[in-house]
Amino acid sequence: MVRTIKISDYIHVQGLYEGTDSRGRLLVRVGERLYAGHPL
Repeated sequence: MVRTIKISDYIHVQGLYEGTDSRGRLLVRVGERLYAGHPL
């Protein structure tokens, strides 16, 4: 499933949903990179 997260005030990332981290942020994968942020 594709999800969009906010990692800063001006940066949003859209990628494949991987789960959540220990701090409750969503993890999404874009290619080889894994990003953590809050859902939009």
